[in-house]
Amino acid sequence: MTANKVKDEDLEKFAKELQDQIMSQLRQQYSAEVIDRWQNPRNFKRIENPDGYAQVKGSCGDSMEMFLKIEDDRIIDCGFFTDGCGTTIACGSIATEVAQGKSFIEALALVSADEILKRLGGLPEEDVHCALLAAETMRRALADYLFQKKQSWKKLYRKVEVE
Repeated sequence: MTANKVKDEDLEKFAKELQDQIMSQLRQQYSAEVIDRWQNPRNFKRIENPDGYAQVKGSCGDSMEMFLKIEDDRIIDCGFFTDGCGTTIACGSIATEVAQGKSFIEALALVSADEILKRLGGLPEEDVHCALLAAETMRRALADYLFQKKQSWKKLYRKVEVE
């Protein structure tokens, strides 16, 4: 065995052990639902020409965007994007999933920080602001939809960057 191969194997073993330790610590702090949503977020996407859009910066510096496609006052597609941490990703995933397929009014009533926390099985106190960020971003995207609906000509002049 060459010295480089031994070094590579040692490095891979170290990385695997470190990853296992981190995941073990995460499992002690977060529910399986939070970890799953962080690693496999649903609706993590930007949507072109959204009917409702919002971008909000949270108290911790994370920002979140919500994109809504709405037909006949029903959310037919929604997505979110964030530069935030794992719990922010998990909260955005839940918020969009709760809103998907709902009417404007139902989504406004259902998407709350409390509902997000309930569906995630709770969060540590220092991460609750992530649920507040997701709920507020959804609320503002719904408000934007209502504004655009009343003054639809303004949508022609709105620029939402989708990469």
